Amino acid sequence: MPLINFAAREINYKIVYYGCGLCGKTTNIQYIHKKVNPNTRGKLVSIATEEERTLYFDFLPLSLGSVKGMKTRFHLYTVPGQSHYNASRRLVLQGVDGVVFVVDSQICRLDENVESYLNLWDNIRSQGDELNRLATVLQLNKRDLPEIFSPQDLSDLLNHTNAPVLESSALTGMGVFETLKTICKQVIARTAAV
Repeated sequence: MPLINFAAREINYKIVYYGCGLCGKTTNIQYIHKKVNPNTRGKLVSIATEEERTLYFDFLPLSLGSVKGMKTRFHLYTVPGQSHYNASRRLVLQGVDGVVFVVDSQICRLDENVESYLNLWDNIRSQGDELNRLATVLQLNKRDLPEIFSPQDLSDLLNHTNAPVLESSALTGMGVFETLKTICKQVIARTAAV
């Protein structure tokens, strides 16, 4: 459930970009930060290693209009892709309203994608929830590269919640804002239904 501050008339949603290492989670957030109106975003906070890989998380707050007279804020997070940071992944997932599962579409990354997808399910369940109860989007990233799986094959393998599937290239921006709009609409719709 989102955090609602009635005094400030604000609804705060938490969206987490989840996926294997180097699949494009941080690149999504960086592209959004670079392209969105500076008046609608906060500071991008990243905690990375020397190799420029996310160590703990990335965080980007966005203000995108209002819902039923209340200002909406979306807090975008990424998790570290490396499996040995699973405790950090679980912490970042606490209180999540929506998940963007970022898939590295390259054929050579199949095992990492499957491992990360199963890990997401495990971590959501460890919090007493189910992924099919959350707003979820499957983002097929790196569609601009050669030797990639078809969207149908990836969806069949990694989309057990029948989530919307969007193709992207986070480096070029293709599909990045479409993914963000889709997950934002889902979390808002789930709040309105409650």
